[in-house]
Formats: sequence, structure tokens, C-alpha cells
Amino acid sequence: MKKLISSAVFFSVLMTSPVHAIDIEAKYAQSCATCHGTGVLGAPKKGDNAAWEPRLKQGTETLLSRVVHGYKNMPAKGLCNDCSDADYIALIKFMSQ
Repeated sequence: MKKLISSAVFFSVLMTSPVHAIDIEAKYAQSCATCHGTGVLGAPKKGDNAAWEPRLKQGTETLLSRVVHGYKNMPAKGLCNDCSDADYIALIKFMSQ
């Protein structure tokens, strides 16, 4: 059941509207860019395909769990306390491209 929910969230992110894309860019700038824009403390930089590829291979559920609960130097929720699971997945996609 959990995998089905995660897949549904993932596919809903793929179908996001342009308005949602602008919101994700704003959330990135507000909550993620400080670390993921510069690679602080080992954070994979936005658009660094080599850094993101092995992470993406771990799957959506693993990455989402790490964002929500925190992982290594990243705080829980990645400093985006008003983000939904769909927002986190969209942010991962945005940063990994």
C-alpha cells in the first residue's frame, strides 16, 4: 500500500501545473538553495547529475523519508515545514535536473 501511495504522489508531481512549478522554485529559493545551491556540507548541488544519479537510484520512498526525517547534515523537512510530500518530491526533481 505504501508503494502505491508513493507512486501516486510521484505521478501527481509529474502532472503539476506551471503555477506549481513557480511555487516549487520559490520553495527551493527559500528552503533549499542555501545548501543545495553551493554544496554546503556535502549537499548535492542543483543540476549536478553525477551527484544526484546515485541518490535517485535509491528510489522516491527513500529520498522522501530522508527529507521528512532528516539525513546526515540535512535537517528534518529540509527547512520547508509547510511542504507536502508532493512538494518534497517536486523539489527533489527540480534540484536533480
